[in-house]
Amino acid sequence: MTPAYILTLSCPDRTGIVHAVSGFLLERGANIEEAQQFNDPASGLFFMRVRFACDSPSEAALREQLASLSEVFNMRLKLHAAAEPMPTVILVSKEGHCLNDLLFRWKSGHLAIDVRAIISNHRDFYQLAATYNVPFHHIPVTAATKAQAESRQMEIIEAEGAELVVLARYMQILSNDMCSRLAGRAINIHHSFLPSFKGARPYNQAHDRGVKLIGATAHYVTADLDEGPIIEQDVERADHTDTAEDLTLRGRDTESQVLARAVKWHGEHRVLLNGHRTVVFK
Repeated sequence: MTPAYILTLSCPDRTGIVHAVSGFLLERGANIEEAQQFNDPASGLFFMRVRFACDSPSEAALREQLASLSEVFNMRLKLHAAAEPMPTVILVSKEGHCLNDLLFRWKSGHLAIDVRAIISNHRDFYQLAATYNVPFHHIPVTAATKAQAESRQMEIIEAEGAELVVLARYMQILSNDMCSRLAGRAINIHHSFLPSFKGARPYNQAHDRGVKLIGATAHYVTADLDEGPIIEQDVERADHTDTAEDLTLRGRDTESQVLARAVKWHGEHRVLLNGHRTVVFK
């Protein structure tokens, strides 16, 4: 079978970019299977994702030859083997709905990831991890041990070669240093309400205020808490007949679905960073 690759790039917008990329691939006998592009007038940047099949040259040679193309257009360019699932580590605390959903989708072949490890500050889901034959690491976190705990977490993430870290309802704030080390490869999920409710029992707070919409937001992790570039969002209607328990259950379903979509798109190299925003080629 002919090897397939995914090429993603961004660069200052100018004429001739698409022609240069397609010409480069044509010269090497590549067959373009999927191509998407976007030019953003606000940032002046051009974004592109191309999936192509190519027998020759080798992946190493392609990378080397793409460097010259990148230099001409001042591109931020990445090449990925399409058949290789993305090594992933999942962090979780005591709410397991997102973790359970991701593991099921992964084992069902619906996510282009490879879950290498699960890290938690509680022991609640070690049996779930064992069910999927995934190593489970219990790393308690306190104010006094936070630095040591994060150091151990990063050791695991790096040892597993993780290109993606998913905070599947991991209820600890990451340090600025850890956020920096995981920039562009850590995805978080949290509820999103109008108005916003922070702190404990947000669904109870939402019920008390009689909200009409509940939702969820998946975004990249940054040092600015819950303000990283947004990948995906969704909402559910609510009304006066809903109890706090109803909102909690529907909110968990929405969180799981939104996070799964964000992980899917990231694993398929469909998300490109555009400053504090994202370009998502669905």
